[in-house]
Amino acid sequence: MHKKTKILISLVVLLCGFIIYAIPFIKMEFAESAHYTEKDTREYSFYTPEILQEMPRISQKYEFSFINVSGPASHVNVVKFYGTMDSTKVDEYLLNKGFKKQDKCDIEATCWRGSDPQETVYVNTPPGENMVIVQVVNDFS
Repeated sequence: MHKKTKILISLVVLLCGFIIYAIPFIKMEFAESAHYTEKDTREYSFYTPEILQEMPRISQKYEFSFINVSGPASHVNVVKFYGTMDSTKVDEYLLNKGFKKQDKCDIEATCWRGSDPQETVYVNTPPGENMVIVQVVNDFS
């Protein structure tokens, strides 16, 4: 084979390998929603903001979600802790991170704000449910 042909074949193989590697990330970038656990390492690393990655795990059973609301206008990252209604450790964690509890909240939850004006953290224990839901909402509008 000619040297140019070998180089061309090598480049095509490398390009195909890159595309195969990148396709899952491209799909995640344009996803409207995702449900995953910490064991789904690619999704966990891609979707989960640092605040949720470092948050204390207040129960043994928990799962994550990502929701892209109204196009790219806001992103909602959620962790649901099952089998508990005690959010004390989450509240302490948010205080230590510099978040301040808000007097008013636009949903039935406890609202927290930090230094980022686009980010709001909601902590909720739904009535009749044995779970704590933590939502991190980033509003880009």
